[in-house]
Amino acid sequence: MNGGAQVSGLEEISAAAEALGCRAEVGAELKNYTTFKIGGRCDLLIELRGEESFLKLIPLAEKLGVPYRIFGKGSNLIVDSDGISGVVFVSGKGFSDISRNGEVLTCSAGATLASLCSYAMENSLSGLEFAYGIPGTLGGAVFMNAGAYGGELKDVVVSVRAMDRSGNIKEYAADELDFSYRHSRFSESVEIVLSADIRLTNGDKDKIKADMEAILEKRRSKQPLEYPSAGSTFKRPEGSYASLLIEQCGLKGVHVGDAEVSTKHSGFIINKGNANFSQLMELIQTVKDTVKEKTGYVLECEPLIITDKKL
Repeated sequence: MNGGAQVSGLEEISAAAEALGCRAEVGAELKNYTTFKIGGRCDLLIELRGEESFLKLIPLAEKLGVPYRIFGKGSNLIVDSDGISGVVFVSGKGFSDISRNGEVLTCSAGATLASLCSYAMENSLSGLEFAYGIPGTLGGAVFMNAGAYGGELKDVVVSVRAMDRSGNIKEYAADELDFSYRHSRFSESVEIVLSADIRLTNGDKDKIKADMEAILEKRRSKQPLEYPSAGSTFKRPEGSYASLLIEQCGLKGVHVGDAEVSTKHSGFIINKGNANFSQLMELIQTVKDTVKEKTGYVLECEPLIITDKKL
């Protein structure tokens, strides 16, 4: 696409977004939209207000040939400090609905896991306690089958509504979602999660609240939540744990600039202040190379890497 055509396409998308009541920002700094606090500018950022904006704006970007990414709340991303081209869609408040029908919650993809867990607790529904404290949205959690402390999204999701890039909607039952460790059918497809039904069980509200608070306290005591990060930096390799391997290799505290392997939890790479994309990627590669050389294990990065460069 030539530059003029892309600019024209961006202007058309921006106008359509504003007509739908979505906030549009030209040249947004993406570090403000990621939990790592790393990321340069994009051409255009749009805060989606609800399902209608998804159904109209994403097919419009496809039609115009304008590149785009969907960030949600930016909690599992590593974004290039030099910026990225095209449109970035983020979840707005109008895309966070949660409703209840008995033991089943229907949740928009933009609902945060924190709000979903709190809603379940207030309605005395058990089964989501494990997810309390996991940052990000339901859509992102379904995409990667997020989990912690013995639980995963696959344990509670019964169906998902998704949209293809042309705006066609399809509903998938649980057995069609191809859930596995940090993986779902959406990891390979170009479909976008719109909402999900989650089946929980009736429980005691006080116990649910106590279990959630205990899990959050465990996170605070063991994880470096005081620093920006994308959560666990590496997937769990079969037969071991990334944090154990990293610690055994003496990599705790190793840093490149302000990107550092946490001394509190070696499975986390953190931003100690002003880390940038190149520092982070250099440190990730150092950790992978060292672990492979010393243990034979090959670590795989868990967050998605967002860049226009060839890696």
